[in-house]
Amino acid sequence: MSATDAALREQNDDPLEFEDLVRQHQRMVFSLAFHFLRDRAAAEEVAQDVFLRLYRHLADVGPGEGVVFWLRRVTSNRCIDYARQRRFRLLSFDSAAEPAVEPHARDPLLSRRLRRLVASLPRQSRMVVILRYQEDLMPEEIARILDTPVASVKSQLHRALRMLREKMIRVVGDPR
Repeated sequence: MSATDAALREQNDDPLEFEDLVRQHQRMVFSLAFHFLRDRAAAEEVAQDVFLRLYRHLADVGPGEGVVFWLRRVTSNRCIDYARQRRFRLLSFDSAAEPAVEPHARDPLLSRRLRRLVASLPRQSRMVVILRYQEDLMPEEIARILDTPVASVKSQLHRALRMLREKMIRVVGDPR
């Protein structure tokens, strides 16, 4: 065991407690990463990195909802960084594997077209839409996670929905 591993073990006294945290939140972290990145391998890499960071910073993370907030924030930031660093090319939905997480029956991202349109949004807008409609978070919670003003989140969400509506009209036609 390396000195780093020993220091991490001392910092996190109960490995079973950490294992429970991972088991409890791994679906949420993977699902958030997958819906943003649209690539199973990339989502797994981001999720693994997020849990490694959690392991290293567990003492700094508050209990209960603090862990969920921390995980969403770090996952969101890590996804945006991953896409920026790798100049990530979005996969077509036909070639993308389905996520391991069972989608909710009322998930608005189930539609293949809508998922493609959401994937075409700019990174920040895409993350706001995913946090709002997949994670069902309010703008105030999204603002805390992304460390941005609530007004910015609301305007990004408004612009993203307008873009999605315009793109959907081009694809499907105007329902009026």
